[in-house]
Amino acid sequence: MFKSLAKWAALAALPLAAAHGALADDVNLERSMLWSAYDVGSSGYTEASMIADAMMKEYGVRIRIMPSGTAIGRLKPLETGRVKFAFLATETYFAAEGIYDFASPDWGPQDLRVLLGRPASVSLATAADANIKTLEDLRGKRVAYVEANPSVNIKAEALMASAGLTWDDVQQVRLPSYGASLRGMIEDSVDAAIVSPGAPTLYELASSPRGLAWPHIPLDDEEAWDRLNKVAPIFEAAMETVGAGMSEDNPAPMAAYRYPMIVTYAALTDDEAYNMTKAVVSTYDLYKDSNPVMPRWDVKLSGRPPVDAPFHPGAIRYLKEIGVWTAEDDKWNQKRIEHLQKVKAAWEAARDEAKTKGISDDAWPQFWMDYRKEALSAG
Repeated sequence: MFKSLAKWAALAALPLAAAHGALADDVNLERSMLWSAYDVGSSGYTEASMIADAMMKEYGVRIRIMPSGTAIGRLKPLETGRVKFAFLATETYFAAEGIYDFASPDWGPQDLRVLLGRPASVSLATAADANIKTLEDLRGKRVAYVEANPSVNIKAEALMASAGLTWDDVQQVRLPSYGASLRGMIEDSVDAAIVSPGAPTLYELASSPRGLAWPHIPLDDEEAWDRLNKVAPIFEAAMETVGAGMSEDNPAPMAAYRYPMIVTYAALTDDEAYNMTKAVVSTYDLYKDSNPVMPRWDVKLSGRPPVDAPFHPGAIRYLKEIGVWTAEDDKWNQKRIEHLQKVKAAWEAARDEAKTKGISDDAWPQFWMDYRKEALSAG
């Protein structure tokens, strides 16, 4: 199971006003829903399916899931209104910030909101023979960089930043896929790669001549975590017990992010967001034992920041009702909203300047990224 730090331990003791087992007639849902999610076989698709099955049993609704292997493929149905909810990961952050795939003129910063998102752990796994005991020991080592996968690379960048390192401080090894980055540790072409701790390849690495090791991450070093979250403010400290080379008796310190998250647009009505959030929380007992990670949908974990975009006010209304949402959470949420308002203002100003300067659509993404960096650094 996922072991969070002290604040989660404290939250676990909080009573919930009406979290699990609410009456079916107490939730107002559309009779038929379509959700988007990751590809069939992914954990995101599997978890969405388990939640959908529970809601269909409890409320008699029909839910169909639209799978896609790309960030655009998952966001486009949400943007057009074909779906109202999407089970997403770090592309939520990229879309809200208008970066990477969403830096194109057709996209830009998206006004996304989160209902719930369960914690998932991530770290830089290392080959034991590379003798990487701490993140600082990555200096000069071979670290995997996955082509066209900013979701993986931003996590590596963030973890290195916590130790004061950048890509310039390591040997960046470019690989074509996430799977290739994991194989690279077994094949001795890389020393470290970003991974989910349950990846099957890690068990193979652990039994190989190179061996598997998890570098120490200082969970209580506030300065290190400030540096990490300057790269992307979506992480928190955690202890993981499920995965290769770890157990209840031998947990590993890691960074936690949210995958999957239930994401919608800010334009969704508060009542719709409220009822969807309540339905997912109320059916928790029906899906929590479906696989080892489903208990992480407990609302005391999934209904709290940090997440990749602000929480929807309709979701917050319900989370307040059951005693999960705090004043500290409100401050986090407001800060994220204010930041994203600055991002959207910068986008509009950059578009105006690009027209004046005759910036082409092909040149726009780099122009925008440079403009965005300067605008946000200027406050």
